[in-house]
Amino acid sequence: MAAILPPAMLGILGGGQLGRMFAVAAKTMGYRVTVLDPDENAPAAAFADRHIRASYNDPAALRELAQSCAAVTTEFENVNADAMRELAKTTRVSPSGDCVAIAQDRIVEKSWINKAGLPTAPYLAIESVEDIQVDLAPYLPGILKTARLGYDGKGQVRVKTAAEARAAYANLGGQACVLEKMLDLKLEVSAIVTRVSQAQSAVFPVAENIHQDGILDESIVPARIDPALAAQAQSMAKKLADALDYVGVLAVEFFVLADDSLVVNEIAPRPHNSGHYTLTACLTDQFQQQVRAMCGLLPGRTDLLSPVVMVNLLGDVWKEGGGEPNWDVLVEAPNAQLHLYGKKTARPGRKMGHFNVMAASADEALEQARALKDTL
Repeated sequence: MAAILPPAMLGILGGGQLGRMFAVAAKTMGYRVTVLDPDENAPAAAFADRHIRASYNDPAALRELAQSCAAVTTEFENVNADAMRELAKTTRVSPSGDCVAIAQDRIVEKSWINKAGLPTAPYLAIESVEDIQVDLAPYLPGILKTARLGYDGKGQVRVKTAAEARAAYANLGGQACVLEKMLDLKLEVSAIVTRVSQAQSAVFPVAENIHQDGILDESIVPARIDPALAAQAQSMAKKLADALDYVGVLAVEFFVLADDSLVVNEIAPRPHNSGHYTLTACLTDQFQQQVRAMCGLLPGRTDLLSPVVMVNLLGDVWKEGGGEPNWDVLVEAPNAQLHLYGKKTARPGRKMGHFNVMAASADEALEQARALKDTL
């Protein structure tokens, strides 16, 4: 596969914050960028050379993207996988539409994870009302999750009994779901792998992730786990990427159980919220890796330059009426970096930005990061 070099035009499906950070990385590396997104205020458009305002399945827009771009990627998994397959007929596309389709469906995703020889929580695939009439005891207490279009805790219901599970399934409209047994968790971690080929891959340091209301709140790097366990998570992420013959950046989220064993929770076929720490604390960041993978370049080195904590900034931090948070203490901190996403409207639960704090240790960075957030 011939390398795509600057100043080639690169395309991205989606113009949110991940597309914005991709555009910054690509432009910095000398590439040009086209963003396809229907929103006139798409955050990525501010940094792109071209903004095609159309739906993600618009045939004319997809033709234009394919004809004008040397390679195309995506910033989110709920893009139309068939559109990506269509693009791949005439231009380079990574990750593939097939890989994106796997990540879009929890039933298919979990099957692939198991097929790669990696463990998941015990789960029951529910594709009809008959499927939930079986003995549910092996999966309870559990979480009923919609098979498609779930993110940040959406489409998930905690259930303790079979009656609750069946009622929740009915309330979700009878759509395909998985009932996943709740496990005794010690913590959650993630590993982000960049893969160009079997021989060309690199994995970022493992992040320890803390969630609030199903949304990532803090990522702590290096994760406060045994280094051997972190190395195992990196190895498992690479094994899954190899099994998928994946090209691009793949985030793999894990549960660490009480006995220090690892279970794969889910995957994301793109840069990930828990990888934003790489923007300030790694030799190469996850968006530069996304560019490198789609262009057929060797992945960059992933050395961690400093312990770091990433804190998500949701719309809840903004004042009523849209007033800006009090940024002064945060931006004055010499070891902190603020990243805002350029979104016009703040809403509770909406990701508006993040900040990274680097310090001598992960614990020191975490203490300072929480203190800084309290000033907002």
